Amino acid sequence: MSSSNVDDLKNAVRTRIWDLLHQYKAVLDADVHGRIPNFVGAEAAAARLAEMPVWQAARVVKAVPDKAQLPVRAGALREGKIVYMAVPKLARPKPFFLLDPSRLEVTAEEAATSKVAAEVARNVDVDELAEVDLIVCGSVAVNREGVRLGKGAGYSDIEVALLQEAGLIGPQTTIVTTVHSLQVVEDDLPETEHDFSVDYIVTPDEVIACGPARRPEGLIWEHLSAAKIAAIPALAVRDPRAM
Repeated sequence: MSSSNVDDLKNAVRTRIWDLLHQYKAVLDADVHGRIPNFVGAEAAAARLAEMPVWQAARVVKAVPDKAQLPVRAGALREGKIVYMAVPKLARPKPFFLLDPSRLEVTAEEAATSKVAAEVARNVDVDELAEVDLIVCGSVAVNREGVRLGKGAGYSDIEVALLQEAGLIGPQTTIVTTVHSLQVVEDDLPETEHDFSVDYIVTPDEVIACGPARRPEGLIWEHLSAAKIAAIPALAVRDPRAM
């Protein structure tokens, strides 16, 4: 199947889920299309995640900057965990915010927002990160085998690939997504070689164990357009074709 066909299939699923969330008033944003859904019950999902042994054992958490995962990031900081939050769109040369709760002069809830993190957190590059215990990602759709679809921009896949190449994650690293139950689908989802899957799905109502997560060994450069590489400084400096 061609990459364009896979993209079309993914977009069809995304549109179906976005429409479904709106239909059942399960999102907090006026228009969720094109975004990771800021779903109703995100706080409850974060609380359920906080009960899991993998969460309680984690000392370093890598999280996406999306609104739906704000309660997760804030909860991690309240519990004294180090949080690496991706810079939105990975748009800075050092693409992660380092949120160290021992050094914050604002509340965990404030620091966990993208806006405040940009003001109070130090930007760090991949080579400045410690080994990551837990990855928390957002999703538009995910099935019970752990195959997930993001919003289509590919940032989460790039983040995971960068960590994998740097040896900061491995089979021992747990990958979790928090979503609304309407985002969990029963059918197969299209995936490509650069997509990663998740070990657990956490909704406000349940925890779904998906089995060992699949993750690429690193960046697959032929899957990255020149425009995408140019827009992400962390990719531009690593592009083997420019060396």
